[in-house]
This record gives sequence, structure tokens and C-alpha cells, in this order.
Amino acid sequence: MQERRGRSARMQERSAKNRVSAPYVLRRIGIVSLIDEEAVATIERNADRILDEIGMDFRGDAETLEIFRAAGARVDGERVRFDPGWCRDRIRTAPKVFTQHARNSARSVQIGGNAQLFCPSFGPPFVHDMEKGRRYATIHDFREITKLHYSLNAVNHSGGVVVEPVDLPVPVRHLHMAHSHLTLSDKPFMGAVTAPERARDTIEMCRLAMGRDFVDQNCVLYSVVNTNAPLVMDETMLWALKEYAKAGQCTVVSPFVLGGAMSPVTVAATLAQVLAEVMASVALIQLIRPGAPSVFGTFFSPLSLRTGAPTFGTPEGTQFQMCAKTLADRLGLPFHSVGALTASKVPDAQAGYESQAQLTGAVMAGVNFIIHATGCLEGLLTTGYEKIVMDADRCAALARFVQGIDFSEAAQAMDAFAEVGPGGHFLGATHTRENFESAFWLGDMSDNGTYEQWTAEGGLWQHDRASARVKQILRDYEAPEMDIGIREALDDFVARRTFEITGEKA
Repeated sequence: MQERRGRSARMQERSAKNRVSAPYVLRRIGIVSLIDEEAVATIERNADRILDEIGMDFRGDAETLEIFRAAGARVDGERVRFDPGWCRDRIRTAPKVFTQHARNSARSVQIGGNAQLFCPSFGPPFVHDMEKGRRYATIHDFREITKLHYSLNAVNHSGGVVVEPVDLPVPVRHLHMAHSHLTLSDKPFMGAVTAPERARDTIEMCRLAMGRDFVDQNCVLYSVVNTNAPLVMDETMLWALKEYAKAGQCTVVSPFVLGGAMSPVTVAATLAQVLAEVMASVALIQLIRPGAPSVFGTFFSPLSLRTGAPTFGTPEGTQFQMCAKTLADRLGLPFHSVGALTASKVPDAQAGYESQAQLTGAVMAGVNFIIHATGCLEGLLTTGYEKIVMDADRCAALARFVQGIDFSEAAQAMDAFAEVGPGGHFLGATHTRENFESAFWLGDMSDNGTYEQWTAEGGLWQHDRASARVKQILRDYEAPEMDIGIREALDDFVARRTFEITGEKA
């Protein structure tokens, strides 16, 4: 037991040393793009042709159709067609870079430019841990997972629906989720998109927490709407898009595409389809409120044409991101895409390989906002407690990687060469002693000791060490400070809205 406590203490010390000082990562290395100017021109031409000749359906909302008609688009029923270049011209009012403000201003994040940030998985109805296995998620799980992400320095964002709290009625879930993000964390978070009144409730709760005038003049919510590929935006997504656009909050347009079913089987064709869907939808945002923050999003997963199941960590998924980022840059929009996805049901080797491949691809592509960076299991049906801390370790490593190499005079260490001389060693050198704590990145979850040390400390596999780390983080958790008046106002709002929606007391 003495050895195990010693290892736990060392892990906590390393965690403190490995903190990213900024609330997001500023990358200092280039990005990898797989698309040249000729290919870009082809994809843009094909997207314009899709919007001109085929068009896109905006369903169930007459106001949206009237907005497009008044602006000069060609509206036929619920089908809207656009002249080549029309959407691109409207998109020019969207900011290339903006700030999403957090309740704690020190945790506000830059969206776009050379900023890169990691965000939890979104939407799973199940959770998994090594003791209880897979089960439906509850609001208790939601709160515990929010605490975990608040405590993990490598995770820059609190996320949105980190899990679906299925023990709560659907009409009031958004209230408890927003309340959890605002009280258990002070990192930025995502808004509800499943109904217009839920979007309005989320905005109002931010006004209570951060001030009405501040929220009305700044972006405090980052919310994702998905197109129904191919080429459809339904009324639920439209209603949320309109609420956030009117309020000047960020809306990410992220076509959800399973390649081979919701798009053609090639990356080139899917790129044109996704670009068309994003351009038409972001144009709508800018027509509603010019200058409203807007983001080019993607979720592309190839289907296995043998089984019909989504696949993750594939070459095509990474290729797609490395091309779509260039298209987003050409539009002048920040880029949002997926991270550590896996089809594995447990935090095993498959989960590690697939997640690392997808996450590294997203980082190398230069994705500004990497969603699903932590916790994904079972193709986003499950969030894994242990997987969260394992993925966060990889996020920390990649954050260190993209910050580049230090070539300062101190890093060149010429004094160390003079001190040690030929045939010596640098372990006791002054330069080593001055820099040993921060010289090399060392993760929380990897065991780099000898076999004998590992055995003496219990012979724990990584998922066992992750389970212990989750418990330790939750034991050590301390809620961020919040004014008692603000807390009471949020509590009262949730109680009042719950009664208005359900007729029952919260």
C-alpha cells in the first residue's frame, strides 16, 4: 500500500507540472492539408453546382424560407436554390476569430486562428466504468463527468450533453445540464439545440450567471446544429439556429455524414456535399444577424460496406478533416470536427488505437475545436469514465506537441556542454537541474517504471490505473466559486421552469 500511495502522489505531482498555462492551446506548428488549389477549385465548383441545380431543403419553418426569398435566393416549396457564389458572399460577415467567454474570464477560449481546444464527447445515453460496466446515464453521472472535465487541465471546454441523463424527463433535462455546467465548472459550455424554448432557457441562465448586458453583447454559448444529410435542415435544428443567431451566440453547422449512406462513397464527393450544406446554413445565420459567430463543422464517418456499421480511426476520416479544414479557411470560418472516436465497447487496445488515430489526425489537420476528444466508447453511444482520463492524457501530449520546439538561448544549453565536456553526462548538470521538472512531457496514465516496480505496485493495467485516478479526482474535486445570489437565481430559474413545463416541483 505504501508503494501505491507513492505512485498516486507522483501522478498528482506530474499532473500539476503538465498543466497547460493557457485555457486553450496556441499551436506554433503548421497544419497538414491534403488538398491542392486545383482540387479546392473543383470542390468549390461542385458545391456551387449542388446548391444551384439541386438545392437544399429547409423544412418545417416558413420564416426561414421567407428570409431566403427576401434575400434573393430561389425558393420552391421547402427547396432553396442559390446562384453560384451567393452563399459565399453572405458568409463574409462572419468573424474569422472570436472569443467564447466563460463564467470565469480566465477560462475564456479563442475560437479560430491558431487556437486549438479539446472538448468532451457529446450525447451518449450510456456510461461505462470498470466496476459497474455499461448502464444508462443519470444526472448523477452527468454531474460527476462535468466535475472530471473541470478538473482535467488538458480539457479546455465543459462540453454540452456529456451524457444523456435519462432519469430526468426530456423537457427539463436541458435545465439541469446547463445548471451543472454553470455551477460545477467555470469553463465555457455548449447550449441546448433540441427545441427553441430550450435554447432560450440556456441563454437566460447564462444571463443570470454572467449578466444580461454582457451576454447580449458577447458570445458565451457554443452550440452545434446538424444537417440531415444529404442536403436537409429540419425544423428542430432551424429553430435552435435561429435562437442562437438572433442572440449573437455561436452556431456550429456540422453536417452529420455516414459515408456511403448519407453521402457518396468517396471523400471528394462528400467534401462537396458538406461544403454546400455548411455554406447554405451559415448564409442563413448571417442573414439573421450579420456578424454572428459561425463555425464550419464536420462529422464524417465511413460506413463499413460489409456490415453497415460506422467505422472510426480510418484513413478516410483523417483525410476528410485534412481537406475540410482548407475549405473552412477559404470561407474564413473556424473549423470544428471530431476527436478520439472509437467503436470499442471498453477502454481496451482497440479503443486506444482508434481514438489516437482520429485525435492525432484532427490535431494535425488544425481543427480549431475538437469535440469528442474525451470519453468516447461504442461509437458515441457510451461515455467511459476511465476513457475520459486516458483520452485527456493524449490531449495533453498533443497540446505539448503543437506548441512546437523551444529554440531560445536557454534551450540551446551551450553552458551545459561547457560544464559536462566530452564523455560526461548531463544528469547532474546545472541546466538539467534547472529544467528537469518541465523538460520532457510525462503523462499521468502511462507506467514508465521497471517491471519490478510495476509488479510491486499491484501490476495494474492502464484501465485499472485510470479507474483509481477517476476516484481520486472526484474525491479531490472542489467546486469553483460562485456568488450565492447568482446560485440562488439559477436554482430558482430551474425550479420555476420545471413547474411551468411539467406542472411539478423540481
